[in-house]
Amino acid sequence: QVQLVESGGGLVQPGGSLRLSCAASGSIFSPNTMGWYRQVPGKHRELVAIITSGGNTNYADSAKGRFTISKDNAANTVSLQMNSLKPEDTAVYYCKLRHLYSTTDYWGQGTQVTVSS
Repeated sequence: QVQLVESGGGLVQPGGSLRLSCAASGSIFSPNTMGWYRQVPGKHRELVAIITSGGNTNYADSAKGRFTISKDNAANTVSLQMNSLKPEDTAVYYCKLRHLYSTTDYWGQGTQVTVSS
């Protein structure tokens, strides 16, 4: 079993920055992909950014140029540096892990990010 714990959410003004972190524990195997998704009430959960054990990344168009995802394979952590935040970035942000060749997704409990003046 895998447990994911997110931290770093909060309230920030438009144009500000936040850094989200996610720590994975339990039966972690490499290689794996970790990532960040977000969800607002009434909408589907959407991809923000993902990163593989090899460092390959993929960003949603809304995140490109503003957000940076990074991964520490030895520590089983993934972080998301979010800059130039906008009110439309307000959501619950979830961390996800998937092992290579697996179809099982492990999710964290989510952390609230609110961008408001």
